[in-house]
Amino acid sequence: MFKTLFSLPRTVWLIGLISFVNDAASDMLYPLMPLYLATVLMAGPKALGLIEGVAEASSSIFKLVSGVIVDRTKKTKPWIVIGYLLAGLGRPLVAIASSWTWVLCIRFADRLGKGLRTSPRDALLADTVPPNQRGLTFGLHRSMDNAGAVLGPLIAAFLLSIHIPLRDIFLWATIPGVITVGLALCLRESPRERVIVQPFSWSLEGLSPQFKRYILVAGIFALANSSDMFLLLRARELGVPQEQIPLLWAAISLITTVFGTPLSALSDRFSRKNFILIAWCAFAFFYIAMSFAGISLWMLFGLFAIYGLFKAATEGVEKALVADLAPRGMTGTAFGWFNLISGLMLLPASLIFGWLYESFNPSYAFLFSGSCAGFAFLLLAFWVFKSPETQNPRQLPHLG
Repeated sequence: MFKTLFSLPRTVWLIGLISFVNDAASDMLYPLMPLYLATVLMAGPKALGLIEGVAEASSSIFKLVSGVIVDRTKKTKPWIVIGYLLAGLGRPLVAIASSWTWVLCIRFADRLGKGLRTSPRDALLADTVPPNQRGLTFGLHRSMDNAGAVLGPLIAAFLLSIHIPLRDIFLWATIPGVITVGLALCLRESPRERVIVQPFSWSLEGLSPQFKRYILVAGIFALANSSDMFLLLRARELGVPQEQIPLLWAAISLITTVFGTPLSALSDRFSRKNFILIAWCAFAFFYIAMSFAGISLWMLFGLFAIYGLFKAATEGVEKALVADLAPRGMTGTAFGWFNLISGLMLLPASLIFGWLYESFNPSYAFLFSGSCAGFAFLLLAFWVFKSPETQNPRQLPHLG
């Protein structure tokens, strides 16, 4: 695996480096957001659910728009650069927000940037390598992305330990934002096949029945996967000290970084479907276990380790599966639809979770998510690949 890993094209490694720096900035702030909203702006779980849901759902719409445009223009770099530029400009503005509604607007701008860059970036990665290296490629990208998510919380924890105010920490995100945009400007376009592209259709015309069923099931699973900020809020309520919250988030990212690449690379040889099924089962167990009160800190840390392994086994593999199912010339559109459906469901997921969390009991919220994940598991296992439909030329035989 290591020989193949280090022989991957320059573009793959550069995109990984960009994601590393960007996520160092993003995840320096991410675990602090619920604390900032609760202690500085006096906003509760409902506001948190609305902010994260609206931000992620809005981002998803632009992931589809940018994906469709990429397939028609064959240009990915401009959208990647603009996307990182918007994110870099938006994050530091949280420091001057006077209410949670301003944070909502700023998070919208940040997620707009993510929406514009994600599908073009994924399409560029998929088109840069052959099909039998997609799992490894997306796994490496996610590992480097999560490596940044390890560094970011560590920086946040250090700044908190030396008593830097929460507002001031948001300003530090300016520096990695500038570096990210500079690296994005160094990207090179990958030659894309000149094929006739199907006109855009809201009925997903040109995409296979298996792909349509897969993104529907992915959307149901996304309904279970509300904002990770709720996990950090729950950890704080279960007894994790405030200064250790960023470290807990860093530990999750470290696990995902270490195991993301090898697990995704294994999916190039074995069934991507089975990898996702096992991971979804672990997710359901994690959320159901988090519904119980009185969890010891050691049990809590063990559960968060399971969550890190879930992320490692799905983040790269799910995207590799999308690329496998995408018809020629429609990679950007396929990623756009996948990101749209998965992201749009985050709005009701976060709103429902926040409502159950605050209005009733955190246990109900976690049980709801665990149940949705279990239902998605059954559909993927017995429905998505139920018939031996004709595979398109880019689809690998081990998908099911």
